[in-house]
Amino acid sequence: MILYHGSNTTVNNPRLIEQNRGLDFGSGFYLTTNKEQAASFSEIVYRRKKTGSAIVNVYEFDMTTAEKTLSICKFDHADVEWLRFVVENRLKTYKGSSFDLVIGAVANDTVMPTIQAYLNGFINEEATIITLKTSNLVDQVCLKTEKALSLLKFINAYETRTGVKTSG
Repeated sequence: MILYHGSNTTVNNPRLIEQNRGLDFGSGFYLTTNKEQAASFSEIVYRRKKTGSAIVNVYEFDMTTAEKTLSICKFDHADVEWLRFVVENRLKTYKGSSFDLVIGAVANDTVMPTIQAYLNGFINEEATIITLKTSNLVDQVCLKTEKALSLLKFINAYETRTGVKTSG
């Protein structure tokens, strides 16, 4: 399976870094199957950090081995379970099962206002899910352990503005 990671630098040796802010699926190395999503995120990271350049890193992930050896949590849709999981991870209150790999929709800038309205009590769970179903949600893949990370192989990286390969 080909996966993409947007950054402001080439990441040929991904690492697990503990985050100081709550992310959708908690700490881990985040990727997507959608290269446009990765390119968009690389632009965001580049603008935020004001260093490097907008880079899309390309990897091959051994999903066959992952399915046989890893603890996987997969959300097929943005449903109630996904919403609760994302909210708890973003609030850093998640106390459920640990996973090596989590796959599901990304709570990006287009859906965060809906989730924020839910968190602030303006809409309930049911209304939140109904609203999210109208959104075009892109997937994300979060490698949460070294075991999961070991199944990821760097292929190459390219700048989003020029499309030039930076390594490979």
